[in-house]
Amino acid sequence: MDNGPIILFDGVCNLCSGSVQFVIKHDQEGLYKFASLQSEAGQHLLKQYELPLADYNSFVLIEKGKAFTKSTAALMVAKKLHGAIKITYGFIIIPSFIRDAIYNLIAANRYKWFGKKESCMIPTPALKSRFLN
Repeated sequence: MDNGPIILFDGVCNLCSGSVQFVIKHDQEGLYKFASLQSEAGQHLLKQYELPLADYNSFVLIEKGKAFTKSTAALMVAKKLHGAIKITYGFIIIPSFIRDAIYNLIAANRYKWFGKKESCMIPTPALKSRFLN
């Protein structure tokens, strides 16, 4: 399942779903696969990598047999995308405890600031192959 890279995201979060759409648009090679944290595949991967099963406050990247979370995961994804977003990878030089403090602030307020869906995002038929069941 994780021949990866795989992005796990909060499927009911508007910010998170928007981020997935952004990645899809800028991932011209179709490198990334996706699963919501709430899905069966997402739960399986969280368990496999010994990550919390009910904490949906983290963006997770699974790549080359390792799980990366929060700002590190987001920056690693940005590094491989097309466009100006690549330059954000430069923030990796900032210690993760500082980056993750900002990440945690946004994560804690994401529903209030960006809203929440009643159910997880459903991919279009054209994108279905990029989402794990």
